[in-house]
Amino acid sequence: MGKIKVIELTKLKREELENGYRNGKTHSFRQRCQMILLKSENRTSLEVVVILGGCEMTVNNWVNRYLAEGIEGLRTRAGRGRKAILQAVDLEQVKRAVKGSRQKISVARAELKESLGKEFSNSSLKRFLKKTLAATNELDGG
Repeated sequence: MGKIKVIELTKLKREELENGYRNGKTHSFRQRCQMILLKSENRTSLEVVVILGGCEMTVNNWVNRYLAEGIEGLRTRAGRGRKAILQAVDLEQVKRAVKGSRQKISVARAELKESLGKEFSNSSLKRFLKKTLAATNELDGG
């Protein structure tokens, strides 16, 4: 059996992790906080895996990242996940296409598919519009 890596937490760090576990925005962040809290109770990585699922190597990787970077190391870094099909540079073309056929988003999508050379669904177009309108409204202050 290997050596158990024990994490010594100060009261402040424990409170910070417990707050992250209870109030974190994402499930993955909350689970990572719980992982560190469990490891601080002298549990093996295998015991943590039995409680949370996953694999021992994942637990060890998150423990090492926590020790190196603190609680911010438990957050998912930017740039993860699938990149958006429609980008900010496409906004003007999207606006023109939607203005031209306000009542039928599928007609606007077909026009954009041809002009942009990108494959996407009506839902993707609606999501892009909603996201950019929300961002535009935030910039305008309303």
